[in-house]
Amino acid sequence: MLLVVVMTVVTLWVLGQMWSVLWPLVIALLLTTLTWPVTRFLRGLGWPPALAASVVTVLFLLLMAGTVVLIAVPVASQAGELATGVGNGIQQLRNWAAGPPFNIGADQVSTALDAAVKRIQDSVGSIVTATLTGVGTVVNGLVTTVLALFLMFFFLKDGPRFLPWLARQLPGRLATDVLVVGERSWDTLGSFVRSQAFVGLLDAVFIGLGLWIVGVPLVLPLAVLTFVSAFIPIVGALFAGFVAVLIALVSNGWTDALIVLAIIVAVQQLEGNVFQPMVQSRGLGLHAAVVLLAVTLGGNLAGIVGSLLAVPVAALIAVVWNYLRDQLSDPPEEVVAGGPETDAPDAGASVAAQEAT
Repeated sequence: MLLVVVMTVVTLWVLGQMWSVLWPLVIALLLTTLTWPVTRFLRGLGWPPALAASVVTVLFLLLMAGTVVLIAVPVASQAGELATGVGNGIQQLRNWAAGPPFNIGADQVSTALDAAVKRIQDSVGSIVTATLTGVGTVVNGLVTTVLALFLMFFFLKDGPRFLPWLARQLPGRLATDVLVVGERSWDTLGSFVRSQAFVGLLDAVFIGLGLWIVGVPLVLPLAVLTFVSAFIPIVGALFAGFVAVLIALVSNGWTDALIVLAIIVAVQQLEGNVFQPMVQSRGLGLHAAVVLLAVTLGGNLAGIVGSLLAVPVAALIAVVWNYLRDQLSDPPEEVVAGGPETDAPDAGASVAAQEAT
């Protein structure tokens, strides 16, 4: 047991050192499971693997660009109205703060602003450091995205040949075991991505309907943003909800903003506690409670990345465990052949056949 613990710690340390390579690999695998059905369909029509992979990769990039345009263009067209709404919202906030029970006057607001400006001036060094860190994070994100897209292309092109090649490199029983576990793991990852997309679609539909009923502008971009952000646990939902409430506030006022906030909280509670555990437990073969515990544990251990990878990692562990359990369990007892009701060959006929030979 000590040896297993030591090997586990060493393995986790090695994975941590290789994370800059593993993270694009994980993203590429998730994107490949999402785009593989289209590639498989094109290859079934007789398309060469390279051509099918290239077409699917280009279509995926166009889809991502179209999503960005679908969000950015309506927002840009109503930027003037939103800016006016933001100014009105700030003025309403100042008027509300000036009244009871706060009774904050203009002099107090000016004093607070001067103190804030002075504090910002004193923290120029920290702000520059944080800005440089943020720029470095953005650059690393772009590099990771580009690398993940290239890996996705190669997975789509040569993916079906990888497991057979790996099986040929392994000795004895491992050649069969790794092939079976790899195929089951691939099916599990596909189920995870499809279930996550379905849950994101439910969020986008219900929140979009709520925004449309309340009369909030930019319903379609907000619904698309909700669907896309569903693939990023915790932060994605918070960001999409914050944007929706902010737009409702600056365009419709406090009452509609509170209504939108209530709708988003209700839908996200249903999604996190009902829809997602039920859909993922059915698609991944995990109990809903296991899904909730996995997300909680992953978030505590590794933050957002841990929450994103918790469910597929738990499902892959379940795949390996089920396979090991099947292989290590005792085989069923077979009925001993023989007797008058069996189809065993007659001994005399065997002797006659040997003599004839």
